[in-house]
Amino acid sequence: MAAAGGGAECCCSFSPGPAQCLATAAADGRIRVWNTQGSGLRHEYVPSSHLSATCSCLSWAPPRRLRQEVPQKKKRRSENVNADEELNLLAIGTAAGSILLYSIVKGELQSKLGGGHDSKVNCVRWHQENDCLYSCSDDKHIVEWSVPTGKVKCKWKAEKGIVSCLCLSPDGKMLLSAGRGIKLWDLETKEVYRKFTGHATTVSSLTFATIRPPNDSQPFDGITGLYFLSGAVHDRLLNVWQVRSDGKDKNAVLSFTLTDDPVYVDLTTSGDREDPVKLVVVCRDGQMHLFEHILNGYCKRPLSPTCTVQIATSGRGTDARPVPILAATFCSDRQSILIAYNNVLHPIIERVTLNTTESHICLVRDMQMTLPLTRETAVTKVKTPIVTSGVKVLAPGIPGHNTSMKSTLMESRKSEAKRRKGTDNEWSIEERLCAMDIDVMKMKRKPGLPQTDSYAVLLVQGLESSDSSILNKVLQTKKDSLIKNTIARLPVPAVIPLLQEITKRLQGHPYSAALMVKWLKAVFTLHASYLSTLPDLVPQLGVLYQLMESRVKTLQKLSRLHGKLYLLITQVAASEKAQDVTSVNQTAKLVYEEESSEDENSEDELMADQDSDENWEEEEERTDDPKTRSDKEISEDSGEDLHTENESEEE
Repeated sequence: MAAAGGGAECCCSFSPGPAQCLATAAADGRIRVWNTQGSGLRHEYVPSSHLSATCSCLSWAPPRRLRQEVPQKKKRRSENVNADEELNLLAIGTAAGSILLYSIVKGELQSKLGGGHDSKVNCVRWHQENDCLYSCSDDKHIVEWSVPTGKVKCKWKAEKGIVSCLCLSPDGKMLLSAGRGIKLWDLETKEVYRKFTGHATTVSSLTFATIRPPNDSQPFDGITGLYFLSGAVHDRLLNVWQVRSDGKDKNAVLSFTLTDDPVYVDLTTSGDREDPVKLVVVCRDGQMHLFEHILNGYCKRPLSPTCTVQIATSGRGTDARPVPILAATFCSDRQSILIAYNNVLHPIIERVTLNTTESHICLVRDMQMTLPLTRETAVTKVKTPIVTSGVKVLAPGIPGHNTSMKSTLMESRKSEAKRRKGTDNEWSIEERLCAMDIDVMKMKRKPGLPQTDSYAVLLVQGLESSDSSILNKVLQTKKDSLIKNTIARLPVPAVIPLLQEITKRLQGHPYSAALMVKWLKAVFTLHASYLSTLPDLVPQLGVLYQLMESRVKTLQKLSRLHGKLYLLITQVAASEKAQDVTSVNQTAKLVYEEESSEDENSEDELMADQDSDENWEEEEERTDDPKTRSDKEISEDSGEDLHTENESEEE
């Protein structure tokens, strides 16, 4: 069981069964089939539209298909069918939406399946029993093809977005499809049988891990109890799912930790249920991981690989270079592994038996990293003639007029030079645009300013060499955008050393600690997925955890102290204000002084004389007016009489 992931730039697929062939598809659209014994090129196929519709996926047909399609007839002794010739068809999905069926035996294109998809084909899977082919595409649909007729049998919409991967169940009655979520389809009714959570990114690989359930407590219906694997783009976890009868299977039951997203997955199982499942995973960073585990229920903690394999060239110091591993598959003995490494243009296939007791193995190989390029003889149909001084050619114009090629070339060059020496108005539009682009680039590019790429390179160099001057130059940056871009371009192996350096600086001066908080925030934001996959993250960052906890614990005390100090400061300020208001300068601006006490006595005598004069005048007025006085007396007497009369009347 194998599942390949990745784009067209690294499409690889081992043939099923004994795995005698390896099919590769390069970015130029050429399909090459290599023999696993000797790494020799067996076939090379260049589709007619290899540049416009490059290969997007590869899938081998089951080996028994050759015996069904080749008519039974008498064969010569020289035409004995070898084991290699059981592999016949190779399905090639293209970016244009068509599927090509290439015959390995005939070495030619057998048929082309078109009209099913409108965009790039992401995955192709063969049915084990009937002549059916299933494909998915960016157009959100799954297509069921009839291989003998080359027509579409059924087509249905599977996702709201793209459908990236497919996988058939062991009995061929169920189909797994994935975009971001994973769905299990019933192929008879074309309805969803079960849904799974899936991944945060696009799923790149799907494969069933078991053929039978782990126990026989319930009757087996062909799907219940089975386990399958899924990997996604930019996801360093390979999840394991189980199809359960109670429907509580939306979440993964197990996870395997990787160093990068998986590009090729292969596994092998034995008939005994007590034997562990052996899994080999090739990651995008060129490393290969081996796992061994008995699938029997839920496991909370992600499992680390039992062995990690890398390949490097022989050399001393900096001359040794890593060699990427392209694909790997188990051999029939379940102990040895076929490894394809180097590049898709010329892969090297090797069979190795590994000692899994060692956690890390580096295979050193003496090989040539640069591929010798040979120029083909018939590269183009246009050839430049060899012109000598004595050759005469017929120039266009008057019939029969002969002129030399040299003079014609010289005249054309002179006219071109004259045209270029003219004014700007005589330039072509293309030349003007090129000149404008050059001027703009000259204005935008300022020499001496560091770019984000240089900051990332400097940071890695400083961490590897522990150079404090380089680290100070990079880590003293205050711009948030520059910090985020530098962390985004930072390679994954440098994340933990950077966190350790930040931890050291957080314990130093408060000013440097404030700057380190920005870097720490960017690291946790951009590399959180990688940090979550590290099993020994807590011991590596123990000092940082303790530092953060100690600072968080003091926040409450600091806030209380801040409140008390604020109250004291406000009270002191208020008392100072009150003192400023009461302490007003009370000295008089003007002072009037009295001359002497004699002046006061004279003034009092004058006032007394004035009062006696006024009283004297009033008395004179009273004595001088007797008439008025007699009138007053008469009125008083009459008033008394009236009063007495009123009293008598009342009686």
